[in-house]
Amino acid sequence: MSEKLTYALEGDVAVLTLDDGKANALAPDMIDALSKALDRAESEAGAVAFFGRPGRFSAGFDLKTMSAGADAAAAMVGAGAELLLRIYEFPRPTVVGVTGHALAAGALILCAADTRIATRGDFKIGLNEVAIGMTLPVFGTELARDRLSKRHFTAAVVQATLYDAEGAVAAGYADRAVDADALVGEVMSTAATLAELPRGAYAGTKRQARNATAGHIRDSLVEDMARLKGAS
Repeated sequence: MSEKLTYALEGDVAVLTLDDGKANALAPDMIDALSKALDRAESEAGAVAFFGRPGRFSAGFDLKTMSAGADAAAAMVGAGAELLLRIYEFPRPTVVGVTGHALAAGALILCAADTRIATRGDFKIGLNEVAIGMTLPVFGTELARDRLSKRHFTAAVVQATLYDAEGAVAAGYADRAVDADALVGEVMSTAATLAELPRGAYAGTKRQARNATAGHIRDSLVEDMARLKGAS
C-alpha cells in the first residue's frame, strides 16, 4: 500500500499494519493509505485487523502538519475525522491489535473499531489533548462518549487520564489485554471468527447502532473544523 502501511489478505481477514518507523502518526499520507486499504478490504475481506509497530500503535495526528498553519491542520484533522467515521461505520468487523502506545487520534481509532485487544506492558492509552492545551474536537468527544465507560468518561476525556492495558479495558478503550507474544494470534483468531458472521446482518445492525452518533458527528464537522482553524 505504502512505505508506512502494509496490506495483506490472510484467509478472509485483511491485515493492515502501520509502521512509519517512528510514532505511527496520522499524517495526510497515512490517512490516505488507510482509506484506500479500507476500500480494498471492503471488496475482498470478511474482517479487518489493524496492527501498529511493536511498542507503538499510533501517537495521533502528525504534529508537523498541525504546526504548518490553520488550513493544513484543519485539512488533516478533517480527513482524519472522515477516516475515523469510516472505521466506526465499516460494514465488516474491525479488530485492533494495540501493539503499544495509543494516544489522541490513535486512541480514537480504538473508539471507532469494533473489538480492541491491548498488549500488556509499559504503554499509555488515552486522549491527552487537554493535557497539551487542546480542546478535543466534537468527533473525538462523541466517539469516546459512545465507547468508553460512563464511569471513566470525565477522567478519560476532560481530565486527559492515560491508562495502561488493564486500565484501558476498565475505561473502555480495549476489550481485553494479552501478553505481547499472544497478541497477533488473539487478534487474528478473533477477526476470523467475526468474519464468519452473516455480512448483511452485521452491517445492518452496526449501522443501526451507530447511526445517531455518526450523524451528529457529520452535522458538527464543518463547525468543528472552523473552530480548529480559529484556535490555530
